[in-house]
Amino acid sequence: MMRKVMIVEDEELILLGIKNIIDWEALGLNLVHMAYNGLEALEMWEQEPVDIIITDIDMPEMSGLELLKRIRSKEEHVRFIILTGFDEFEYAREAIRLEVENYILKPINEEELEQQLKEAIVKLDELEKKKIRYIDEKTAWIQFLSGKTGDGDYGYYQEHLQLGSDSGSFWAAVMKWSTDNVKENRITDMIMAIQKDRKQLRIVHLPPDCLLLLLTGYEEAQEVKEYFLMLQNQIESQFDILTFISIGPVFHDYRELPGAYKVAMKLQKYLVVDGYGSCVDEKHIQARSSTDITIDRTQLRRLILKKENEGALSYIEDLFINNVKTGVSLDSLYQMAVHIAIFLQEIKQEYKLENSGALHNLPELLETIYRADDIFGIKTLFISEVNEIIRFLHEEDSQYTPVVRQILDEVQKNYREDMNLKTLAYKYHMNASYLGQIFQKEVGCSFTQYLSSKKIEIAKDLILNTNMKMNDIAKEVGYPDISYFYRKFKQHYGVAPASLREMKKY
Repeated sequence: MMRKVMIVEDEELILLGIKNIIDWEALGLNLVHMAYNGLEALEMWEQEPVDIIITDIDMPEMSGLELLKRIRSKEEHVRFIILTGFDEFEYAREAIRLEVENYILKPINEEELEQQLKEAIVKLDELEKKKIRYIDEKTAWIQFLSGKTGDGDYGYYQEHLQLGSDSGSFWAAVMKWSTDNVKENRITDMIMAIQKDRKQLRIVHLPPDCLLLLLTGYEEAQEVKEYFLMLQNQIESQFDILTFISIGPVFHDYRELPGAYKVAMKLQKYLVVDGYGSCVDEKHIQARSSTDITIDRTQLRRLILKKENEGALSYIEDLFINNVKTGVSLDSLYQMAVHIAIFLQEIKQEYKLENSGALHNLPELLETIYRADDIFGIKTLFISEVNEIIRFLHEEDSQYTPVVRQILDEVQKNYREDMNLKTLAYKYHMNASYLGQIFQKEVGCSFTQYLSSKKIEIAKDLILNTNMKMNDIAKEVGYPDISYFYRKFKQHYGVAPASLREMKKY
């Protein structure tokens, strides 16, 4: 396997020198990028990531250490070799803290650099093997918890969980955490802290975002729930991580663990209703009431057909915030969601919008509903769908004046470009202010809002229907700044681009 390498150096002679003094192929390396500063290097890395980065510290635009921090926040396994003429302790200390492979002073010694590259390769191989072992171990645990392990293999799991052969009361719970803005190293810190502070708790990490928690030493269900609530509070206050915990029934023999785990996993579906920060058990679920949630189809239909975007979206918000209480049953929530999906499908059929690419058909809506992790995900789906229906109804409106229709067509074809009303007014020989008034009156929003909405809607379609990288999608719709794209997307749909793709599970 050829490892990819990048060199980052603002002095061209040194950059070319490093390129030429190393026999990259002989080391099993492929030099894919050469950059003159950290900012340029970061852009290259986002286009095509590398395994090893050789970088200077003192560079314009972005320093080597800042580059290191930015890439470490995205991928922890990248290896760094720092080159610098600054023989100062502070630089070295910062580099060591950031897990740099080595700190080499200029002028560069060819043999020393080659040795550090070899050590970086070894480290990458070790990390790869560790990852494979981790996956194998998790696969074995999943088999055990699914009840597919033979009687002769139970001893391994008993020993791993440090359970004695004597009977006792055991409680199995499943903890899931919100993945929004949570880095992998933060999760590792959280797990290590729990294991250190809570000796009566055994932990198994189940990918991608769950922990199996096995608690001993408690007899009463209420005590167990209070214990896990305290654990949630500790995790949130100490690590700023939101969790959802579902607790299975008590059992007295570790062979019964798969059955208790199965119940806890079934209860995980109540994350949809209760959301992160909640802890549920069987008693809590049994107390829920199953009540019909009334949908005013006439009002919602009127808002959509009158193209009252804000009113329609507020109505959807109201359904999910004010009518779906913590005490509602899961069946009631799904029943409401299915009714909304069928209602929207009827509107699409009536106005012949079924073949519009950005809209979902009924099976797609239902699949997304049942895959969603929480109410927020289902609500986001409907907000997006109502937005799209109203937008298509706008586009079908034949009452637009010719110049507005031309502008809408211009946006459809050239949304990637840096367009503004002033240049369009000049193109169509009109006063910019007057054109803006016409556009606002006929379309129902400003030109800037419409263009931004169009870009974001096309981005949403690419997120849901392609495997393109987020950076490429942002550039495709005319946002070279990925951070600005993320901000605009979340403002429009209420969810980050990556979260929307994860929800759809494409």
